[in-house]
Amino acid sequence: MINLKSWFLLAILSAFLCTTLGSDAVDSVLRRLDSKQAQSVVQESAAKGVLQRLLPAHLHSFEFKIISKDLCGGRSCFRITNYKSSRRNSPEILIQGTTAVEIASGLHWYLKYKCGAHISWDKTGGVQLASVPKPGALPLVEARGVTIQRPVPWNYYQNVVTSSYSYVWWDWQRWEKEIDWMALQGINLPLAFTGQEAIWQKVFLDYNITTQELNNFFGGPAFLAWARMGNLHAWGGPLSQNWLNIQLALQKRILSRMQELGMTPVLPSFSGNVPAALKKIFPSANITRLGDWNTVSGDSRWCCTFLLSPSDPLFIEIGEAFIQKQIKEYGDITDIYNCDTFNENTPPTDDPTYISSLGSAVYKAMSKANSNAVWLMQGWLFYSDSKYWKPPQMEALLHSVPRGKMIVLDLFADVKPIWKSSSQFYGTPYIWCMLHNFGGNIEMYGVLDAVASGPINARTSENSTMVGVGMCMEGIEHNPVVYELMPEMAFRGGKFQLQGWLKSYSRRRYGKVNDQIEAAWEILYHTIYNCTDGIAFHNTDYIVKFPDWDPSGKTGTGISGTDMSNQNRMQQLAGFQWNRRFLFSEKSSSLPKPHLWYSTEDVIKALKLFLDAGKELSGSLTYRYDLVDLTRQSLSKLANQVYLDAITAFHHEDAKALSLHSQKFLQLIKDIDKLLAADDNFLLGTWLESAKNLAMNSDETKQYEWNARTQITMWYDNAKYNQSKLHDYANKFWSGLLEAYYLPRASMYFKLLSRSLEEKVDFNLLDWRKEWIAYSNKWQESTEFYPVKAKGDALAIATVLYEKYFS
Repeated sequence: MINLKSWFLLAILSAFLCTTLGSDAVDSVLRRLDSKQAQSVVQESAAKGVLQRLLPAHLHSFEFKIISKDLCGGRSCFRITNYKSSRRNSPEILIQGTTAVEIASGLHWYLKYKCGAHISWDKTGGVQLASVPKPGALPLVEARGVTIQRPVPWNYYQNVVTSSYSYVWWDWQRWEKEIDWMALQGINLPLAFTGQEAIWQKVFLDYNITTQELNNFFGGPAFLAWARMGNLHAWGGPLSQNWLNIQLALQKRILSRMQELGMTPVLPSFSGNVPAALKKIFPSANITRLGDWNTVSGDSRWCCTFLLSPSDPLFIEIGEAFIQKQIKEYGDITDIYNCDTFNENTPPTDDPTYISSLGSAVYKAMSKANSNAVWLMQGWLFYSDSKYWKPPQMEALLHSVPRGKMIVLDLFADVKPIWKSSSQFYGTPYIWCMLHNFGGNIEMYGVLDAVASGPINARTSENSTMVGVGMCMEGIEHNPVVYELMPEMAFRGGKFQLQGWLKSYSRRRYGKVNDQIEAAWEILYHTIYNCTDGIAFHNTDYIVKFPDWDPSGKTGTGISGTDMSNQNRMQQLAGFQWNRRFLFSEKSSSLPKPHLWYSTEDVIKALKLFLDAGKELSGSLTYRYDLVDLTRQSLSKLANQVYLDAITAFHHEDAKALSLHSQKFLQLIKDIDKLLAADDNFLLGTWLESAKNLAMNSDETKQYEWNARTQITMWYDNAKYNQSKLHDYANKFWSGLLEAYYLPRASMYFKLLSRSLEEKVDFNLLDWRKEWIAYSNKWQESTEFYPVKAKGDALAIATVLYEKYFS
């Protein structure tokens, strides 16, 4: 038997050989993908479309041209030069690129670094283009031009759950804006999961599975991501034929635009998740019923899905059929397919030979339909289930497919990089990814230093197999500074001065130089955007994730004692436990600890600087968004302390102090709601109305609104005295949600606490659970309208709240 030391030496040698062979294989993949791209004239027109939607007045100020990689040293690149012509009204700037994405990236680079412009999502303040000179007066670039090469070929985008947390209610108009944003950010490898249920319907109908049986298989619109992964079935469903048809048509438009821009979409493949009815049709097939995934009582209506083993011949047959039908619907547009069979599904044995056979079967299901298929796999399992995935097991899976036929997403490389501890994934090409966000929560957070240095360090490390950078957030439309820096790393070949970049960022974002803003960003860089504690889940603030906890101490670990400092109180707090990929289970016997990684006092100083800049910047939508977000964050952290003060008062049996602190907590919720109502980007109504706008009839309207309300609150099933295990996982700081949902819940709790002291009776946690769970379920079913337009002066409200709570 080979000893561990020898195994490691062999692994290192193997990784070295794989690095060399893998580079040639990746080049081969790139050549094949290049051959699938749209014609140059189509891509140039698509890039012009991006410009027209962004800067219509400047449509004729730029000339775009597709060039060969041979002119860029064999790599993808863009070149920006001054347009040379003596003709009147000729273009001013020529941008050349190897694809339309490169051209759009060059346009964005020029607008940022020559015109001082800024582009972010509409919901994070939108664009700042006031600094762009009028046509005819655009700034020239240096005589030799600007050429930027990609140091790695791919810039990946999306998480498998982003489609549910962010994209679920989008129409084509919103998707078109997103694809434009992707192109401007240089994203050329986007996940494309929309509409796949319509393809699965076609596949499974061929296996004599009925529409009714598929209704029990697909999840509802807001929960499709987890139905696709085999975590649940039927929850929030069924899917109407309207939904299936509309989403399939939408996917075709999405893929068409991606291809026109020179992107390579990543399509889904078969992971083994099958309808229950398949077991009846194929009784001898190796189909296993999986265990419970976060239900409160194992309700079979949505619990415990079925997994077809990759070792069964039927797996390859179904996998082949699924990809063939996608090719029939969409055309031969990609070779890259995502599959995560082993995410949250640990193989029954750790025998490397067995693991290798499973991996080989998964790939065979792809390659039978597309002989050039490349398996893109999320590498989260190597972190979340590291007790199982030891080096022999990892290498067995990664080497189970031909060289260059697998790409791994190092999903959490911004915090927990796997490439460092796996001999660069044992020679397998990988993409350095930033995870950053869970549940689409709105929380100012970042690891800017890691984002600015991590991809460069990984790429320049010895025997590097890194082939791209990526953004794998669960939800989008928050923290615009993070989502400007990360995609730019796709074009950064060497180290750069991050603080200088941030100074430039603040000037571009608000359209002018402002000393207070620059000083504020210096503070934010060292605090909010400098999290180094490695904690994954961030937004557990008490307002949006109110503790399910008995403070009397009767359940075992409540805070007790009569002389307890704030530091001691905080030391009594216990955090969440992680359950596999991103989920947590809460212990009612312990008080969850909100994640705090910075000095709140310093951030309040930054807030004051933001307010001081208001006279000059109040007309800027980007400034308003950041001001509201920073004020919200500061008040939310204050509320955490106020909650602890209330609990301490309860333990001191000080009814007056309990009333004072609990009322302050409730008032904070009301005040934050009023603040958020002053900006269009923090409104509950927008989310709900976008869901209802996709409905084709009254039944769909009701179903879609329930899906939208449930995902951001209870999330999953509950019982009379047991809230969902996933409650508040997708919490949101949105006006309307705070006052209508979070406020009543907290009010019920504090009312029972006060009654406990006044009547000298025990606090009854079950009474509170029963009351607020019933309230939640009623709210999930309700249909009241919430505003979709802001009201109030955000700067004035933020100023008043600063004076009220921090002066």
